[in-house]
Amino acid sequence: MGVSYQAIGWNRQKKQYDWLIFGFCCIYLSTFILVTAIFNPEYTFETVLIRSTSTLALLILHVILCIGPLSRINRKFLSLLYNRRHLGVTMFVLAATHGIFSIIHFHALSNVNPLVSLFTSNVNYNSAGGFPFQALGFFALVIFFLMAITSHDFWLHNLSPKTWKTLHMFVYGAYFLVLMHVMLGAIQYERHPAFVLLIALGAAAVLTLHLVAGTREVKKDNSLFDPAVNGFVSVCDVNEIEDNRAKIFCVNSERIAVYRFGDTLYAIHNVCKHQGGPLGEGKIIDGCITCPWHGYQYLPNNGQSPPPFKERVSTYDVRIEGNRVWLNPSPFPEGSERPGTVISQPSN
Repeated sequence: MGVSYQAIGWNRQKKQYDWLIFGFCCIYLSTFILVTAIFNPEYTFETVLIRSTSTLALLILHVILCIGPLSRINRKFLSLLYNRRHLGVTMFVLAATHGIFSIIHFHALSNVNPLVSLFTSNVNYNSAGGFPFQALGFFALVIFFLMAITSHDFWLHNLSPKTWKTLHMFVYGAYFLVLMHVMLGAIQYERHPAFVLLIALGAAAVLTLHLVAGTREVKKDNSLFDPAVNGFVSVCDVNEIEDNRAKIFCVNSERIAVYRFGDTLYAIHNVCKHQGGPLGEGKIIDGCITCPWHGYQYLPNNGQSPPPFKERVSTYDVRIEGNRVWLNPSPFPEGSERPGTVISQPSN
């Protein structure tokens, strides 16, 4: 969304993002092919294509899974989160290229349909060393395909944010399938331990970042407040809230963002209607609370998106006594007008 509240199409930032992705992929694939040609002059086009696209897709998948927790740990990574779906579609194209050429290379000469051959050529499901790892990669690719074709906001709107988000959370199941696909494949065909070590380090990085980010979120949610007085809970000092910024409080299991806009405080529900982004981690731009994930905007006084958009979030009452900010955690209906509270004395 922009200043005039018009939907953004292919803006400059998206173009730069995609050109960077495209350039990196070209450099990676070219380098991979060049190194292979130097150290293995007898390579075949099919083999180098299968290996280069698979390693690049796996690298991008790790980046995708790390962007989320990194953006919660440090705001500097939010620019990567903004168009993360572009990375996801790129990763799927690379994974699909790897999968299609693998099926053609290893199963097209079979007397049966290549897809049938994929599942029947190896049925050693009780063997770790000889497990049919290709089937795991196939099912992971199916999940990536479903995610790629529903990546546009058209599907998010029509499936509902909750259903769409649930579908895209299957990326973690697909990631597990990919790890098993790669590890079991490496056991059967690779002799050097470096490849397995790199996969293990990548998985450890993803797990560690999620644990760190998750621990921080749990700590916020478990913050304790003094008992409510007339329905209001004392949450912080007024000087702790920066102008055009917010602080997030979890009261009665609900996350609420208290925003300062000039000399007035407003409180809205912290969860963006688009993809559940943390509104309290954004800022006020052109008079609108702007979600840090994808730029969705809401008016601070009523939680409504400016016309022609129709998203709405709940609002809350907030007041100031002395320098203390008091919040009533009982929500008003989504889009309800609330006056906020004026800061009667200058903050230091």
